[in-house]
Amino acid sequence: MFTGTGRWCARRPKRVVAAWLLLLATALTALGVFGRVTSEAVSIPGSDSQAAQDVTDRAFPGSASGRQPVLLHTDASAAPLTAPEAATAVRAAATAVAAVPHVVSVTTPYDPAGAAAMSADGHTAYLSVELDLTGREVTPGTTEAVLAAAAPATAAGIEVTPGGFLAAAVDKGTTGRSEAIGLGTALVILTLTLGSLVAAGLPLLAGIVGLGIALPVIGLAGHLMDVPEAGETIAAMIGLGVGIDYTLFGLSRFRELRAAGVGIEDAAVRTTAGSGKSVAFAGSAVVAALAGLALGGLPLLYALALAPAIAVVTAVGVNLTLLPAVLVLLGKRLTPARSAPAPDARPRGWGRIAELVAARPWPLLLAGLALLGALAAPAVHLHLGQLDAGSKASGTMSRTAYDRMAAAFGPGANGALQVVDVLPTPAQAGGAAATAPAGGTAATAPAGGTAAVDPRLAAVTAALRGAEGVAAVGPPAVAADGRTARWQVTPATAPSDPATTALVHRLRSDVLPSATAGSGQVLHIGGATAAQADLNTRIAHRMPLVVGFVLTVAGLLLLLAFRSPIVAVKAAVMNLVSVAAAYGVLSAVFQHGWGAELIGLEGAVAIPGYVPLLMFAVLFGLSMDYEVFLLSAVREGYLREGDSRRAVVTGLAGTGRIISSAALIMVAVFLSYLLSDDPVVKMFGVGLATAVALDATVVRGLLVPSTMVLLGDRNWWLPGWLDRLLPHLDIEGDGHTADPAVSEDGAAPRPAAEPAR
Repeated sequence: MFTGTGRWCARRPKRVVAAWLLLLATALTALGVFGRVTSEAVSIPGSDSQAAQDVTDRAFPGSASGRQPVLLHTDASAAPLTAPEAATAVRAAATAVAAVPHVVSVTTPYDPAGAAAMSADGHTAYLSVELDLTGREVTPGTTEAVLAAAAPATAAGIEVTPGGFLAAAVDKGTTGRSEAIGLGTALVILTLTLGSLVAAGLPLLAGIVGLGIALPVIGLAGHLMDVPEAGETIAAMIGLGVGIDYTLFGLSRFRELRAAGVGIEDAAVRTTAGSGKSVAFAGSAVVAALAGLALGGLPLLYALALAPAIAVVTAVGVNLTLLPAVLVLLGKRLTPARSAPAPDARPRGWGRIAELVAARPWPLLLAGLALLGALAAPAVHLHLGQLDAGSKASGTMSRTAYDRMAAAFGPGANGALQVVDVLPTPAQAGGAAATAPAGGTAATAPAGGTAAVDPRLAAVTAALRGAEGVAAVGPPAVAADGRTARWQVTPATAPSDPATTALVHRLRSDVLPSATAGSGQVLHIGGATAAQADLNTRIAHRMPLVVGFVLTVAGLLLLLAFRSPIVAVKAAVMNLVSVAAAYGVLSAVFQHGWGAELIGLEGAVAIPGYVPLLMFAVLFGLSMDYEVFLLSAVREGYLREGDSRRAVVTGLAGTGRIISSAALIMVAVFLSYLLSDDPVVKMFGVGLATAVALDATVVRGLLVPSTMVLLGDRNWWLPGWLDRLLPHLDIEGDGHTADPAVSEDGAAPRPAAEPAR
């Protein structure tokens, strides 16, 4: 299949290039017409917070995104917002905002329902704006319209700052600068590695084309599902990295074949048949590992898995079809500028390292494990948390609104909880159900008497106000059905504070059940803070399942590729060690704040639960690139000579330079994303760069070869029954084993029969 694909593309290079350019133009045009959509909304099927959201959507229709604050602020030297002139301006602004398309209602701090929205000193307040848009549907245009409508307040000297989804829509940044720096760094590394500017530009071209198609597809997918902004960025990071690396592997094979005298078209075909097959295998491993995230049972994880998977699939497609076409078109200009060293030349660079590892396997193995263990140590204290707008960069609209809200109303005002109460029907309760006007306070009004607050709702209100960790509780609002009530509960601590998560759990397990025992009331706690707490709980419960799936898939793929249970298990263990080290660095930098200022953070920030889980899947997939490349060369040498130690030396010496160059490119791409203001993007940049750097140096350079030297022929032990079950896959072979320039390390072909095990 790979040979046929490569030959078809190599014989029709201009058609293939034109087809890819047409596909690129189509994707960009579609994105321009329909627009890119991202959303930070979190849906957690089966959770208490999702139940609260579902009940709210049914009972209080019209508000798709909840109450979004629009902060109003005056300096201490100016008149407070309680002054008549300021109040008049704010009311006029609220009336104008209410007329903005998609605004359902606006509550002012002067309304009875909004009385709590005025600070004690009167210099800070907020409008509560309800929209009929979901979080992903709020655009910068929506925010601009709200700001324009608030002109009466601005004209009166009042600073107006939208918060919530309105601020997030404006604060969405671009990663163009990071990608430009990553590409520039990659060009320098490739030029030094390949010795040719034309050859160096080819992997960059492939990476850009793949990214130019994948990102629009992901952006369009945002119209169908909630795709967080971080998902697009992670896809760009991984897509650019693997796109360049995969092409570099193929280009290296092509240049080896050309140096051996193979014709341009045949070299392009054999590159696809050999290196292309390896790339398809490695890309499939990445996608399979990402598919494991589906076991998390969360739409967020589906989106975070789908986005990079699209980028990886596109990169593989580019490598299998566009690359052979471009190789034929550029042909002679890609010929190595310098000849390879003679086979009997003294070892240099990675050749010396390979000899050293083979001579002292135990000391280097222990040293590598000690280094990774030291880096992994902080991961012992890694705990899942949640970010809030307080972690955004200073000067952003979200951060300004957050700081002003916290200063005026306490840190918990930025993450109010929504408590929803579904009262039983008269038949269920054996008595009268509460009745109240929509949006009002629940009450029962006997004929000829004064309205009295429903005692069931009064009991919940009292329990909430008396709960430890609660700063304020608003009056219960009752829906038109007279059976659904909701409270806005302000915690005493910030959304990212673990104490707020503890409060959510305490309210669910103790406070509310005690207040409603025997009443038949059904209560749920929702809001963004509660949803994030439920998200982390779900991820913690599902993580063992996802990890087990990824480990199993990675092991099976390696078993199929190299027909060795020991190699497969050992690779999985090594990957676990390198991932643990990456987790340790992640915990040290972000959770403990060690060196956080160096990457643009003001201090320690919480690590969302999905970050370690997604990193695990991505890293296991990416590690397959280097694992396949190294082990293929080692296996070639072993099958050719039957000398396990010598095979390790020649395999590491032959692949070390290209692996280290590919890893250096990927590390440079990942680190370039530290320029992003988003802490989550910084987390992936640091975590992925650390893991890839360790994987390509300590793991592939020390741990894997040293253990293979120590195990000797046992590396390739395979039980007879398993030998009969496993298919014979030739991951690196290109169907021309008679040619001396077939293997990645330039070694002679393998014999027809494998040596006895």
